[in-house]
Amino acid sequence: MFSLLLPAADACAALGDTMASARLGTSAAPVPLLNGAVQMRTQRDAGGTTVNEYASSTGQIFAYTWQGPTIPDLPALLGAYDASYRAGAAEGLTGSHDLHASRVARSDVVVESGGQMRSYVGRAWLPAALPAGVTPADLP
Repeated sequence: MFSLLLPAADACAALGDTMASARLGTSAAPVPLLNGAVQMRTQRDAGGTTVNEYASSTGQIFAYTWQGPTIPDLPALLGAYDASYRAGAAEGLTGSHDLHASRVARSDVVVESGGQMRSYVGRAWLPAALPAGVTPADLP
């Protein structure tokens, strides 16, 4: 097994936290999406990757998307859901491998990540926390 060094997140809250608890510093103010059902806030992490944070109208963070030259600090973004993600990723090691994309779907968290060196994209979300009528496909 190998380890991957990732840049530290600048100061995101984690999935399941509230937007009010985030310490995003100079990031933009939240932008309402989907008729106000979702708030999105954007930041650029230390590695130059753009990270979008999605929260429900109550402020609970239910998803992140990212795009950029590095993979964001997933343990920081996933917070309490990191252990579940790692368990799912470990189970997936016994199956088929795609060098450029991975998907870990657990009952509590889903993480999709892919790309090639210096061009990564991905998203993570809490299926049970998606606001009514919102799907992962709605997250730009």
